[in-house]
Amino acid sequence: MKNIQIRDFRPGDREYYLRLSNEFYNSPAVVHDVPAENFSLTFEQCMENNPYLRGLALMQDEHFAGYALLSFTWSNEAGGLVVLLEEAYIASEYQGQGLGSELLRFVETEYRDTARRLRLEVTSVNTGAIKLYNHMGYQQFDYLQMIKELPEK
Repeated sequence: MKNIQIRDFRPGDREYYLRLSNEFYNSPAVVHDVPAENFSLTFEQCMENNPYLRGLALMQDEHFAGYALLSFTWSNEAGGLVVLLEEAYIASEYQGQGLGSELLRFVETEYRDTARRLRLEVTSVNTGAIKLYNHMGYQQFDYLQMIKELPEK
């Protein structure tokens, strides 16, 4: 049996996170390009304990196998805190070994007493992830998401 651990990012995780984040954003799971400098900024914010962000390392047998980014918001509709699984990526050599299921169980357990809703996004072509999310009890939320990018300051 594989030893799986999920923990907060540590400073030494930076290069692993940057590599896997780059892989994630160059995969079909993402619908648009993201500047690579955002990855470094995100990691720095995790290290500074930004209250809106949490970075998780997915470890298997002491190897950095993937990562997850959580963000936090309040929802009147849900009646409380919403934890958004902003990103979840497992390196290809570790996929299909239960890390995704372990991650979802971890987040649910971690926020069971404080959050009212767990939320995530998935592209329609990421059928493997959709199957996992359905299996773990997630339902499609029939809102059309819209965004407007603001200029950098």
